Amino acid sequence: MSDDRLPVDLDQMFDLARAGADLLLEFVDDGVPVDLADVHGNSLLMLAAYHGHADLVRGLAQRGADVDRLNERGQSPLAGAVFKGDPAVVDVLVAAGADVDAGQPSARTTARMFERPVPGEA
Repeated sequence: MSDDRLPVDLDQMFDLARAGADLLLEFVDDGVPVDLADVHGNSLLMLAAYHGHADLVRGLAQRGADVDRLNERGQSPLAGAVFKGDPAVVDVLVAAGADVDAGQPSARTTARMFERPVPGEA
């Protein structure tokens, strides 16, 4: 990647995560911290998960993103995906080893609250 494609500021990375842009993975490969978080503690993976981008979540997890990193409200990416009712993102996070009991409320609690399947339970 050429230097002219580097972002002016890291806030653009959060926009790419929200949009599900695969370009974000190139920036991570070129040195953007995989666990970069915004002022509210939302990591790139959290934003991608919350906005329903399973493939981007998978790519970030494969590059070492912390799948259990909590934001400043104590929310986990898995709980966010359960709340949003996104089974594809939930499956990716569970496969990447996300803890169903991380955060407050946890993904387990969120699933029960909204009468959804608890991630990882048959």
